[in-house]
Amino acid sequence: MKLTKFKLSAAAIIVAGSIAVTGCNQEQNSTVSNGEKSAEKQSYSQADVTNFLAQTAQELERLNNEGSKIEWIYQNFITEDTAALSAKAAQEYSEAGVRFALEAAKFDDVEVTAEQRRQLGILKQALVLPAPQDSAKSAELAEIAAELGGMYGKGSYTNAKGEKLSLGQMSAIMANSKDYDELLDVWQGWRQISPDMKPLFEREVELANEGAQGLGYPDLGAMWRSNYDMPADEFGVELDRLWGQVKPLYDALHCHVRAELSEEYGEDKVPLDQPIPAHLLGNMWAQSWGNIYDVVAPENADPGYNVTDQLIKHEYTEIDMVKGAEKFFTSLGFDELPETFWQRSLFTKPADRDVVCHASAWNLDAKDDIRIKMCIQKTGEEFSVIHHELGHNFYQRAYKDQPVYFQGSANDGFHEAIGDTIALSVTPGYLKEIGLIDKVPDESKDIGLLMKMALDKIAFIPFGLLVDQWRWKVFNGEITPENYNTAWWELREKYQGVTAPIERSAEDFDPGAKYHVPGNVPYSRYFLAHILQFEFHKSLCEIAGNEGSIHRCSIYNNKEAGAKLNQVLEMGASQPWQQAHKVITGSEQMDASAVLDYFAPLKVWLDEKNKDRQCGF
Repeated sequence: MKLTKFKLSAAAIIVAGSIAVTGCNQEQNSTVSNGEKSAEKQSYSQADVTNFLAQTAQELERLNNEGSKIEWIYQNFITEDTAALSAKAAQEYSEAGVRFALEAAKFDDVEVTAEQRRQLGILKQALVLPAPQDSAKSAELAEIAAELGGMYGKGSYTNAKGEKLSLGQMSAIMANSKDYDELLDVWQGWRQISPDMKPLFEREVELANEGAQGLGYPDLGAMWRSNYDMPADEFGVELDRLWGQVKPLYDALHCHVRAELSEEYGEDKVPLDQPIPAHLLGNMWAQSWGNIYDVVAPENADPGYNVTDQLIKHEYTEIDMVKGAEKFFTSLGFDELPETFWQRSLFTKPADRDVVCHASAWNLDAKDDIRIKMCIQKTGEEFSVIHHELGHNFYQRAYKDQPVYFQGSANDGFHEAIGDTIALSVTPGYLKEIGLIDKVPDESKDIGLLMKMALDKIAFIPFGLLVDQWRWKVFNGEITPENYNTAWWELREKYQGVTAPIERSAEDFDPGAKYHVPGNVPYSRYFLAHILQFEFHKSLCEIAGNEGSIHRCSIYNNKEAGAKLNQVLEMGASQPWQQAHKVITGSEQMDASAVLDYFAPLKVWLDEKNKDRQCGF
């Protein structure tokens, strides 16, 4: 799930395939000596800064609004013409972005207000895919990024029966089939789209690294890590610390899942002392495992309802699902979505054209033109996803009155975490309150519900960490092109205990089969979101006066929790994320112990189940 691009902010979430933000070649811009540069910097005044920020804000608003509209059209009508328009808009945005960054750097030694310093810092650090200022290279990078996005969006697989399968169709097979060979076929089939991406990606890395270096960073990874109100090196250490807190829970879950899959498919296919074959976990990328719940579920854990079945029973349409999610937010005190949301959003996949179906939330005018773009399926999972996406939209609208520089989340993990925090309140109690189920199951069924949640949330956490671990090593040269795929699977085995089901070669490019790699979306935000959401949920439940188990709490209809949430949303990126974090949790430091608290009953159950099993990978 994602946000629209074309937001140059501290929490910039520039996700569309066509985005390319240029950097600058230091050599070309080095026209004065160091001494002359120093003197030049000292000659600027605060008035110069004020004028620069005001003028830049106007241009940013124009670029954001025009670019977002073009990108919306491109992702909804994927053609060569719309790709060209997207690339052109991205190039203009790119060149403006690097110009803003370089001009902002001129004021490093000027005495300014704290707000101005933050705005200047945002301009210097918010680029996601910088290219050298050389116009030919800038255009090349924009075209590469657009082509990569289009290759992913149009990806399909024609199987041995001659059936042309979309990613959605293949994902449905991955979710529902238990046929080992059928799963392997579609797993391989989807990865046929990505080998042709590899030379484009390699060139993209070269150009983006050159741009990052032109802006004073060692490489693009260091530039991405600089966006978190802490030194870049410390950010990586912080992620490792948080992962260390969660890893014992993940290891227990992995041990149980592997044992059950081995029983399902046979120990010859799922050895009990090896990583799990990636195609057996119910998801095209083995990033979440909820679709194999029936294989690994605790005994007697059926809560007595299935949300997908209930949606069908109550004749929910796709629009009804979105209306239901909107009602959650209005129950907290937020205003209803504008009428334009319903007129302009994409809710279902068109039959007559290719679109990017990846669920996304958009704000096209930095005011009230907020939308979602989804190919909604009437499932319980999608119902939660819609709550998540609307979390983005309500966040976008909450900070609309901030200066354009601060129209983003406290850090990019916050935007994802807010949506997921809301989704955590989609509890049995909430479902009963909105009339989707008749009664709340008793606590004896909680282990099953927690298992379902862990298969999605806990299973994802190491994947959320390793995607950028891989890219950072690519950007700094530690992983070379000939080792792209080998290193990808080494990291997947190290962090996830998951392995490729068949031998993969250096010519394969399996990272490209994951949207966020060809789409140039930094991925650490999703790792952070999976930590932050449990912190936020626990704190908001405490504000709401919850006295029961944290996993049973829903903040639905609680205005006090809604007011505290809105306080953070309205801040946007105006303060360091530590301050926004403190508003909800009371602390400036992230803490994964809330994850452990949420899943505590499940951990006890897993430890008991695993006591005679061989664990580890």
